[in-house]
Amino acid sequence: MGKKINALAYKPVGILAGVAAGAVAGAVFKQAWKLAGRDDDAPNATDEDRGWTEILIAAALQGAIFAVVKAAVDRGGAVGVRKVTGHWPD
Repeated sequence: MGKKINALAYKPVGILAGVAAGAVAGAVFKQAWKLAGRDDDAPNATDEDRGWTEILIAAALQGAIFAVVKAAVDRGGAVGVRKVTGHWPD
């Protein structure tokens, strides 16, 4: 498969994997927030009943979880594409 065809073939896989990664990351974050001993729902930035520290900690935790899950899914997808096609996706 040519490089352009390989890249085009990976696009839909990457998009679907990204959507799935977002759902998984959201569920992981919700559980991590509960384990941290907080409320069931993480605070929104505009929640006036929550302090700056709690909001910024929640945002940092959520960002870290999303980044790790996305990197793992992207890397796993690329490895899978190489196994199927013999080429690393660009």
